[in-house]
Amino acid sequence: MFRKFYPKRISDSSYEINYEKLYQDGYRGILFDIDNTLVPHGADASDKAIELFDRLKKIGFQTCLISNNKEERVSRFNKQIKTKYIFKANKPARKNYLKAVKLMGTDIETTVFVGDQLFTDVYGANRVGMLTYLVKPIHPKEEIQIVLKRKLEKIVLYYYNKDIEKGKIT
Repeated sequence: MFRKFYPKRISDSSYEINYEKLYQDGYRGILFDIDNTLVPHGADASDKAIELFDRLKKIGFQTCLISNNKEERVSRFNKQIKTKYIFKANKPARKNYLKAVKLMGTDIETTVFVGDQLFTDVYGANRVGMLTYLVKPIHPKEEIQIVLKRKLEKIVLYYYNKDIEKGKIT
């Protein structure tokens, strides 16, 4: 029942993922959520985020930000990142995940999605068949609707961990 929300992989942070290994494994595009995935909610790009995108470009990745935020917020974050982006993405709708892949010139099988929320980020990317990474939120301060979703996410992650223990997920 909950499997459609299960991430393919989990990482403590977007900054701890082994991107070099992903590239060696044939992945060529990475989509990122912004808030609480790369920076705290509403924050501009940090030095760490700028360094990450520079590193990804050097590795050879195409990148794209995909956010449910308004254009002002996404373009402000992207000012120093300088990558492709989609604002008001309506995640988990499939349309803009597919649009992002097209913008990057990659395909579903060679694209990875990195985000901090199961019901928008991971579920949407799972719906199109991408490799998904769930990362821990960077900062505990969140909007009330997200706080409520986090309680439901705990239930899904409980069953996810049970399925891993039972060997149903590798």
